[in-house]
Amino acid sequence: MSGAGAAAALALLGINGAYFWQMLRFRSAWRRLAAHRGPAAQASAAGGPSGSEDAGPKASGPVFSIVVAARNEAASLPGLLHDLQQQRGVTAGLELIIVDDHSTDATAQVVQQAAAALPFPVRLVRLAELPGAPTGKKAAVQAALHLARAPWVLLTDADCRVPAGWVQAYARLIRQDAAARFISGPVLLTGRGWLATLQGLELAGLVGVGAASIGLGRPTMCNGANLAYRRADFFAVDGYRGNEQVASGDDEFLLHKLHAAFPGSIRFLADENAVVRTAAQPTVGQLLRQRVRWASKWRHYQTTAPQRLAVLVLLSNLTFPVGAGLWLLGTVSGVGVLGAWSLKLLADVALLRPVLGFLGRPAWLWWVPVLQLAYGPYALATGLLGLRGRYEWKGRHTRVA
Repeated sequence: MSGAGAAAALALLGINGAYFWQMLRFRSAWRRLAAHRGPAAQASAAGGPSGSEDAGPKASGPVFSIVVAARNEAASLPGLLHDLQQQRGVTAGLELIIVDDHSTDATAQVVQQAAAALPFPVRLVRLAELPGAPTGKKAAVQAALHLARAPWVLLTDADCRVPAGWVQAYARLIRQDAAARFISGPVLLTGRGWLATLQGLELAGLVGVGAASIGLGRPTMCNGANLAYRRADFFAVDGYRGNEQVASGDDEFLLHKLHAAFPGSIRFLADENAVVRTAAQPTVGQLLRQRVRWASKWRHYQTTAPQRLAVLVLLSNLTFPVGAGLWLLGTVSGVGVLGAWSLKLLADVALLRPVLGFLGRPAWLWWVPVLQLAYGPYALATGLLGLRGRYEWKGRHTRVA
């Protein structure tokens, strides 16, 4: 092997060595988060009694304002509304605000019909009726927060399903941790077949990394399908000001702003009762459109931690296809390529094993090598398309400046 080949092999091993070290740090942080769950959460997860929970002293208004942005979700909303009706112990402290983002189906009618059956106040807001008729999830959340009466806002998506202990789990953490200002919750993808499994495995990794980075005091990512924060803090940091032009990022931009304004106040809710479920994308085309939408926000991050992590993850995922190409060209040895790939594989298994155990999907671990083979080109393609700033989602064509 030539000097150039040796240097290439060392580069592959170095990138994945750094990745391996980072994933071990994340694994350790994840295990600490899981170990620090409160006794009440553990008893509830095991099926024991949990009783009624509250987030603080009794007040005249609700404790939580649940906010849901919906666009053409008439088929999905009944499932979520049913789940909210089943919430344990805290229904007297809830209000629900659903914001209709210019739906062309029966979304508004579904909400109106369900409102009478729900044990807490329900408000329907139509963006089309507001001044300027704003569009998008950020506009929907801002409209809801101006109307919300509770000190805490709890967000999920219209196509999600939430367990009966969802609100209770958040209330328990808030009651136990007065310093918390922003809480990120776990999300699990559901569906059948290889595509759904690979998507679920990818998201499990994102959940693990996001939780671990919070545990390490350097928050990088969260998921808008399951999070909570203090309503007053949203306005204290001027909400989405500075990133209004980016359609996605209603979750992570706010996470980064609140971390900068209130260091040490970000939490992850490592509680099985708080796991929100949502369906995987049914086709490769829809998956790519969703991931391109996610990727479109990366270059607009104002903090360096998520940017550095994104670069490391991308480089590590590219080591296998690049290494395989160099091996085929005779530039590097197969041993070097295999060693680098093994480091990457071991790193992912180390992090994903406890995360998948928490999510109740340990069998997905067998799919890690399959995901490894496809992830490099997939991550590069979605990243480049995200940088382009154009995508289509829910019938809208969006361009990010």
